[in-house]
Amino acid sequence: MLALLVAATCVRLGIWQLARLHQRRARNAAAVAARDRPPVELSGAVAAESVLDRRVHARGVYDFANERMWRPRSFEDMPGVDLVTPLRLPDGSAVLVDRGWARSADAYHVDQSALREPDSTAIVGLALAAPRGHGDVDPKRESLPYRLLPFVVQALPDGRGAGLRRWPAPELTDGPHLSYAIQWFSFATIIVVGLVVLVRKERSERELPRTGLSH
Repeated sequence: MLALLVAATCVRLGIWQLARLHQRRARNAAAVAARDRPPVELSGAVAAESVLDRRVHARGVYDFANERMWRPRSFEDMPGVDLVTPLRLPDGSAVLVDRGWARSADAYHVDQSALREPDSTAIVGLALAAPRGHGDVDPKRESLPYRLLPFVVQALPDGRGAGLRRWPAPELTDGPHLSYAIQWFSFATIIVVGLVVLVRKERSERELPRTGLSH
């Protein structure tokens, strides 16, 4: 019966969402463990897969001439932009550093020169995958005079920032998978209960004429 097939599909989708929830929790646990490890000294020889979700220590010189803005980006419901600046490392390579958020009335323009930090710096940040869908901060979309590492370092709060608001480490959540699973199981339950009610109603309607004839 079609209704039972749809109900079974809903149950299967619910189980799939629970499996995704378990996978996400496992990734979150791995990320928490990685963040608790000592910072990695960053250089061009570091493999991206070995540092993602880990704290890194980066020393170098900011290239403010090639700074980019990720816009618009809101913070606590306020409009603003995010400043992403290449940091040239001692070995000649570079990494994009998310230096933080600045308020902007139109969420597009900001006085970048007023938000500069000392050129030479040392930061501790979190290595994160480069954002996708934002060409102005995607390192693969722009040619620079040095090799960029394939990830972004989010500078962690340190009391500095030249007026910028450092982002906290990204929150690790369970996501929507549990609520999706409950929805799919609810759909399956509604279909099965509705089917049972319908079958009983049809059976009662068939038995009514027989009851009338027996009197």
